[in-house]
Amino acid sequence: MALDQSFVREQFPAFSEASLSGFSHFENAGGSYACRQVIDRLDRFYRQTKVQPYYEFAPSEEAGALMDSARSRLAAWLNVDTSELHFGPSTSQNTYVLAQAMRQMLKPGDEVIVTNQDHEANIGAWSRLEDSGIKVREWKIDPDTAELHPVDLEALLTGHTRMVAFTHCSNVIATVNPVREITDMIHEAGALAVVDGVSFVPHGLPDIQALGADVYLFSLYKVYGPHLGAMYIRNALNAQLPFQGHFFNAKKPGARFTPAGPDHGQIAAVNGVVDYMEAVHDHHADPAASTADKAATVRALLHEQETSLLQPLLDFLGNHPSVRLLGQKKAKSRAPTVAFDVNGKSVAAIASALGKKGLGVGVGNFYAYRLMEALGIKPDEGVLRVSYVHYTLAEEIERLVQALDELLD
Repeated sequence: MALDQSFVREQFPAFSEASLSGFSHFENAGGSYACRQVIDRLDRFYRQTKVQPYYEFAPSEEAGALMDSARSRLAAWLNVDTSELHFGPSTSQNTYVLAQAMRQMLKPGDEVIVTNQDHEANIGAWSRLEDSGIKVREWKIDPDTAELHPVDLEALLTGHTRMVAFTHCSNVIATVNPVREITDMIHEAGALAVVDGVSFVPHGLPDIQALGADVYLFSLYKVYGPHLGAMYIRNALNAQLPFQGHFFNAKKPGARFTPAGPDHGQIAAVNGVVDYMEAVHDHHADPAASTADKAATVRALLHEQETSLLQPLLDFLGNHPSVRLLGQKKAKSRAPTVAFDVNGKSVAAIASALGKKGLGVGVGNFYAYRLMEALGIKPDEGVLRVSYVHYTLAEEIERLVQALDELLD
């Protein structure tokens, strides 16, 4: 079964937008296009139900019902309980709030482990726990490959380790880390596993239970949806952590870590993300399938489509004499986020030149500041990043490679 890209692209208004004609979006790791279902949901909410939700009058009742269904439907696709899914303004904000709860639970002498491969959102909030006497240890990348090796983590785990924060997939290196192997190792040491899934989830909503994470975070605006952060917290951990919301919500699992709730309309619009995923599935397979089977099918469809386009790009960059490709040269084990440096040329100038050709790419450190330092790259200059998702066409990849071939010579 192959992904029907014509059907997929019909679901995204950006591809029929006159102002975007001739433009190819290659900075999807920074934010994907929103699907039609999300845009329609948001528009309808603001026109019909933009009132305080959960009161006993019609538009208020509908608003609350839409918000509730967004949480329960997304939770089902992630294979978690509805009460375990929380929405916040962003992943960075969700991580910060969670860190404040952990600060209250941990005691001086306890240890947490972070990596230098992650986005700063999953490092900085935890590193600041040192202010409270918590020891922060760093799981360092292999400087030759930029990979995280589980054996190196094993050497850091001690009887004092209380938590390990790591990424499912780096927003620069893009290797899909063996999450279940790592979470099992962490749990055997008696610690908690906090996983940043921001760079992985756009390529398929994961089965979080199968991953074994205690906390899993991602950003919905990179999953074709509104600008929200989603956070899974295992119910048993939720009950242990000190609440961070209003005191009268202390016994409500879904309100304990949202000191400032995000926009109601955006929460309701999360229904559109699930609408889209369901539409993709039902166009390709039996609509009567279970939610778990639908999620698995869509993951496979997206992965196969993205991987089929990735190897030619990796081959071009990996074999170019002027290019330092970051991460693996094989498409099988990585996401379609490709970062590279160019010897003797400004990556910012190359990105600008590509922009003038209608090719939108990213340039900078992408909040992976510590990773840049570990790789000997000046964080203020950074690297060039090309990132795409399942709606990207083979012709667009070919146009990008041709443009890069001209600019890198």
